[in-house]
Amino acid sequence: MSLASPPAAHSMKQYRGKLPLSMITVAVCCLALIALLYTERLSLLSSSSIFRPKSCSKRPSVLKSKDKSAEDNVYNTERDDRFDFDPEECNVVNGKWVFNSSIRPLYSDRSCPYLDRQVSCVKNGRPDSAYRHWEWQPEDCTLPRFNPELALKKLRNKRLLFVGDSLQRGQWQSFVCMVEFIIPEDKKSMKRGHSLSVFKAKEYNATIEFYWAPFLVESNTDGKIIIGDPKKRILKVDSVAKHAQNWLGVDILVFNTYVWWMSGLRLKTLWGSFANGQDGYAELDTPIAYKIGMKTWANWVDSTLNPNRTRVFFTTMSPTHTNSIDWGKKDGIKCFNETKPVKKKKHWGSGSDKRMMGVVTDTVKKMKVPVTFINVTQISEYRIDAHSSVYTETGGKVLTEEQKADPMHHADCIHWCLPGVPDTWNQIFFAHL
Repeated sequence: MSLASPPAAHSMKQYRGKLPLSMITVAVCCLALIALLYTERLSLLSSSSIFRPKSCSKRPSVLKSKDKSAEDNVYNTERDDRFDFDPEECNVVNGKWVFNSSIRPLYSDRSCPYLDRQVSCVKNGRPDSAYRHWEWQPEDCTLPRFNPELALKKLRNKRLLFVGDSLQRGQWQSFVCMVEFIIPEDKKSMKRGHSLSVFKAKEYNATIEFYWAPFLVESNTDGKIIIGDPKKRILKVDSVAKHAQNWLGVDILVFNTYVWWMSGLRLKTLWGSFANGQDGYAELDTPIAYKIGMKTWANWVDSTLNPNRTRVFFTTMSPTHTNSIDWGKKDGIKCFNETKPVKKKKHWGSGSDKRMMGVVTDTVKKMKVPVTFINVTQISEYRIDAHSSVYTETGGKVLTEEQKADPMHHADCIHWCLPGVPDTWNQIFFAHL
């Protein structure tokens, strides 16, 4: 009997040794298809929002072309890959001012009836207008535009109170002017007082208020007659009680105090009653007096306010630009005739005291009630062009031509033209509301 395998069995041995080409092709194609589907699935998942940090959703990368209207501000077209604004993630301090001729302020010093003449630069004769068309662009996030209708909706049934000095009054006037124009005449009102001024948006049952307290703590210059001579001012650094009775029942408080402390002199401070007069004060170095005053304010906030009822903000110091050498102009006269921002990154002039800023930071860190900074110092440092300069008033009267010709004595390089830089402060504030 033959032991040879039948033809069928012989064929099976051949298959075990080597697969036909057609079967290999089919297998490779199947594997390729599976790999492709798996890759697409991963791609779909990676683009889903669940894999992105909620606070930093990235905007579609789009080409943006910078405006080339301003001198020395010509940029090449580049991709905008900044993230959407999130108050916890985006640092608005790092960025640059970009000229955009298409931007128009929401108001003018002729259209808004609530501006002081002190900051109404166009009305006071300022001929240039470029300072009104610079917008602040943070490096890593987009700052949302100020939306007056949305701002009023957020303030519905609320009181918003700005507390501080004349710079804080400027921020208050800016905010009012940025919303008032959408409200019918019979649905709004303004009541001006020496200490407290109130703008009311009636149909929103909302008020936007300003309270005059240049030191936050009490002083002998809080009354109707302001003491102009720093040598005669006395601060009651252990009390805010007289002022604070006007801060109760407020939903959103925005504080500020800086420039009035910077007289260059030791400050006369006292504890207790002003009745002690000249005999009861002690002279302290400015940072020490400021630290005591800020601690007094912080103690009141922590002991009085309910953070579930009241939100607290603090506007950081507004820079002064009285030394043109700070930005490399040896022959300049303060901020007079400046028409463009400083271009040098991280520019910091002598008008902003980092010791004082450190006092505020250290004080807030130790507080129980959360305080949100409206950090305007660095972004405002660049804006040597935006002060009221000689286009202002003194003693209730607009500067004469003779006074304008003497900027060394009459240029105001502390306050800001409106519309202007304080509008950007409020844009940042609005983004945090």
